[in-house]
Amino acid sequence: MRTAAQRLGAAGEQAAAEYLSHNDYEILDRNWRCSAGELDAVARAGNGQIVAIEVKTRSSQRFGTGFDAINAQKYRRLHKLLILWAQAHAMFIAQPRIDIVEVYPSGDQYLFDLHQSVQP
Repeated sequence: MRTAAQRLGAAGEQAAAEYLSHNDYEILDRNWRCSAGELDAVARAGNGQIVAIEVKTRSSQRFGTGFDAINAQKYRRLHKLLILWAQAHAMFIAQPRIDIVEVYPSGDQYLFDLHQSVQP
């Protein structure tokens, strides 16, 4: 049985995938896992770059934004996971990129805040 937080996160990831697909991203993979962790999504951006997408769904900003949850350690882990994803798919990524999508439910819709090319 999933908790309310897990249901919120799953709904946010689905909404983020749809949002990205409508904003010039091609979703290549979702919820990719390996022994080192999980990537919420991997996509090809409009410029052709392969991007790791971290989705942060929050019911409010009362305890900070989703972007605030990404520290240098989390960034390094996402970067490593993107390289591992590329290796698993026999790809080379010249310029690994991390994008963060904040998702906030608003009634029966979602509000999004996209942070592209995030650096630690």
